[in-house]
Amino acid sequence: MADHDFEPEIIVFACHYCAYAAADLAGSMRLQYPTNIRMIKLPCTGKLEIIHLLKALEAGADGVYAAGCMEGECHYLKGNLWARKRVEYAKTLLVELGIEPERVEMYNMSSAMGARFAEVANEFTERIRQLGPSPLRGDGAALDVVPATVAATAEEGQPT
Repeated sequence: MADHDFEPEIIVFACHYCAYAAADLAGSMRLQYPTNIRMIKLPCTGKLEIIHLLKALEAGADGVYAAGCMEGECHYLKGNLWARKRVEYAKTLLVELGIEPERVEMYNMSSAMGARFAEVANEFTERIRQLGPSPLRGDGAALDVVPATVAATAEEGQPT
């Protein structure tokens, strides 16, 4: 049952070329999407590791999604395909931990899809609102460390 007073904390790992640009376009178009979305820009979703998804949840996020280029159109060739596999694997780990796998997702969009970015943000927020607060959620203050943690691990020189 949905608690309409509950505002989920959502982390979005967005690729620089497509999803982040789509978010920028959504803002330029003045499209409405929830203010609880926290964006982390990556050069490519291929840089997104399973640990980043799990650490975001551990830090208090109620939901996490990766937003990358359209399949077959990744600027780094296969980065978004790797990200999709990692997201799917993270879901299997969440099931094993007794946490709803619906809290993690992967979306694809082009830089011209500002309306799609806003639509995904709204739909995912509603999905998480239906699930309720994450069982890992503390006071949420730890969410401030998520971008720094991701930036530090993303710069370890892993190839994209």
